[in-house]
Amino acid sequence: MTLTHLEILNQESFGDSQSFCDTGEYERLDAIAHYAVNPIDSANADIVDLERAERDSNGQVLFSGDITILRPIDPDRGNRAVLLEVPNRGSRPTLKTFLLGDPPDSFKDIPAGDGLLFRHGWSIAWCGWQWDVPRDKGRMGFEAPLVPPSALENRTDQMQLRFQPNGSEDKIPLTDHHVGAIGNHNPIVPDNVDQIDAMLLVRDGIYGEPQIIPREQWGFTHEGASLYCKLGFDPGRIYDVIYRPEKCQVVGAGLLAVRDFATFLKRDDPINPLSGAVEHVIGQGQSQCGRFLRTYLNLGLNIDEEGQQAFDGVLIHIAGGRRGEFNHRYAQPSVQPTPSFGHLFPFADSPQIDPATGKLGGLLDRQRSRGGVPLIFQTDTSCEYWRSDASLAHSDLSTGKDVEPPEEVRRYLFASTQHGAGTAALENTSAFGTSGANHFNIIDHRPLMRAALFNLLDWVRGMMPPKSVFPRWRDGTAATREDIVAKLEEITNLALPDVNACPRMVPLNLGLDAEDGIGYFPASVVGDAYPSYVSEIDAAGNEIGGIRLPDIEVPIGTHTGFNPRHLTTGGVGQILDYLGSTTLFDRSDTLELYPSREAYLTAVRAAAEQLNRDRYLLAEDIELCIVNASNRYDLVFS
Repeated sequence: MTLTHLEILNQESFGDSQSFCDTGEYERLDAIAHYAVNPIDSANADIVDLERAERDSNGQVLFSGDITILRPIDPDRGNRAVLLEVPNRGSRPTLKTFLLGDPPDSFKDIPAGDGLLFRHGWSIAWCGWQWDVPRDKGRMGFEAPLVPPSALENRTDQMQLRFQPNGSEDKIPLTDHHVGAIGNHNPIVPDNVDQIDAMLLVRDGIYGEPQIIPREQWGFTHEGASLYCKLGFDPGRIYDVIYRPEKCQVVGAGLLAVRDFATFLKRDDPINPLSGAVEHVIGQGQSQCGRFLRTYLNLGLNIDEEGQQAFDGVLIHIAGGRRGEFNHRYAQPSVQPTPSFGHLFPFADSPQIDPATGKLGGLLDRQRSRGGVPLIFQTDTSCEYWRSDASLAHSDLSTGKDVEPPEEVRRYLFASTQHGAGTAALENTSAFGTSGANHFNIIDHRPLMRAALFNLLDWVRGMMPPKSVFPRWRDGTAATREDIVAKLEEITNLALPDVNACPRMVPLNLGLDAEDGIGYFPASVVGDAYPSYVSEIDAAGNEIGGIRLPDIEVPIGTHTGFNPRHLTTGGVGQILDYLGSTTLFDRSDTLELYPSREAYLTAVRAAAEQLNRDRYLLAEDIELCIVNASNRYDLVFS
């Protein structure tokens, strides 16, 4: 057993001993899980640098990470299923996504929210996996194994960090550039602040021609935690620093931790807090963690060293067609837009040919060959389509034609939504410090996520799920970005992006050793952009190629998956990561469509009830959709 023991840190009643309907009370357990894996076992063979890592006297590679479990005190009253969520940069998104809770003041706190999962008897677990997350204030981290310097002698490998300032800066930290609560990762310091072969590049646009900033004009600060430039860093321009870090972690060990924790939760074992109470484990990851799970499946990791299947079902949310920096040398797992390992072919689940290289491959190939392919839901918002990669997961890379998901996969677009759930407020400055040219998208897609989770568990138990809904050429629900921008120019007053400045996925070359997880940065472009597309829109400017919430079916505005950068932040015409746009109808147009608030909400209820009949919405969330729509209707008249 690769999870060898739990170091219990805390065990207490959850939620002030609140009783959740038929399930009763819950208990919370926090611990450190300790792992020991065989570096030469075939189940671990694709983890980069694992065979070079330090070993114990038994030849095992050791590592550890934080875990949290919420379980019914009476296991017989639970539903015998665990939702195992991959923490996002050390946080627990389930609290907001499935429980509709507000972010707590401290990462240590877990609010019960509206209690949906607890009322239905779910156990919930989280497993730390990311090596550079600071483990203070309750964030969930991971102690990765190290590669000793002697194993890397005479190597010249480097890493890449990218940043795009929103204002003028003279110093940049060497870390993930998600600011605020989910950023502030441990800095990745260089092995020598005077590295002669380190480079700083600057470009305009993601694939703009890079310029090398002379080495004498920039440097690492004395402590090595930041980067400075004598001429400063300009807003909106894209900078890449390429250097050799002080330590080499086996970043991919985090993938093994999640796998082995999942199989552990199903074991009848005295040290397992859920022993005898679990039949199914559902893995769930959002954004970074959805890309983590796509990487996990691409590596065929859902079978452990003992041949046991880890996840029975996997819900991958807002990952699009990408993977991430989760398993290469000097990987920084929070990287998202940087063209790197996470942007490489394959994108679709089933095999197809990459026109740039002639290679044949599919995301699930290795998992199929090893067995243990879970049932998979992949859900996306409009943002993942507008950044160009989501459509690659269901289209032919040579022709752009539709490709249907395989029988183990269902795919859903949440029409006219943005990466994170929208709120009933007209704002254009984000938690990341970015500013949009339009108000951010206000549509809350969480009711669709809640239904997806329950549908996936039903599928694992034998009930077929609702059909896939995503943009397709053959039914007229797909369109190019150029076509949509042209149509929106005629019907809205939204600020629109420069399509030529939008992200696009292109074939990349990361060097001869890329197959072994060792890259040479920055990646070079070796072919034309892959064909990508977005959803077609209706007369109101809202998408028709996905599941349409009542706010979209009964509109009071136009909602998109893009938002251009504000003029004051540079990068004019480029779109912001993660953020969409909303422009509301004016009062007279709204009243022409709906003579009264009551008439509007009657139409919303009918749309919500139809979604429930189609199984894209839980019955108990019909009222939630009505409340959400009414709050947004009130914005028109506020």
